[in-house]
Amino acid sequence: MIRLLLVDDHAVVRAGYRRLLDAEAWCHVVAEAADADAAYARLLDSAPDVAVVDLSLRGGSGLDAIRRMLARQPDLKVMVLSMHESAGHVRQAMRAGALGYMSKRSEPDAIFEAIRGVALGRRMLAPDIARLLAEAALDGDGLAERLTPREFDVLRLLARGEATAGVAALLHLSPKTVVNHLSAVRQKLGAQSDLHLFRIAAGYGLVDLPAES
Repeated sequence: MIRLLLVDDHAVVRAGYRRLLDAEAWCHVVAEAADADAAYARLLDSAPDVAVVDLSLRGGSGLDAIRRMLARQPDLKVMVLSMHESAGHVRQAMRAGALGYMSKRSEPDAIFEAIRGVALGRRMLAPDIARLLAEAALDGDGLAERLTPREFDVLRLLARGEATAGVAALLHLSPKTVVNHLSAVRQKLGAQSDLHLFRIAAGYGLVDLPAES
């Protein structure tokens, strides 16, 4: 019996996956969480074998949740289940310690197979995700190669509209450290302005630009 922790900031999504998973004889959802802090707390009191984590959490970072949980419980197996399908997101999730990465568009049976594989310590990727990584490898220069995991987090949160102080609170950093990370990001990506940085982030799938009329 695989003990599961579901981490997603949408209660309806968690309820849907829990209903599907609890109908399976090989697993049991022992806890749920809507943000990184709650995920860490549920880890301590539920001792899951596998954490299924979304990257976009309410006000915070799924990557940060993964790092914190693995620092506390190194033998925890993590599978990301996300709507984000950019090579940058996938590579940073792997660097944070995730073993699997599945799209929320994946069929339930594929998600179940990935969870079972991750529980056994196997690397599990949705076919579309594996293809995306292969294409990005051919292109060579990717966002994940240029930015550290923390810089990636800072860029993603700022690109979605969080203020510097908000990012600092979410990532448990000082505002000065966030500013320093942002400065490093601008330099590495060659951004000439905040708007330019925003467009670079959009190009890597971190944020959607409004459609032009």
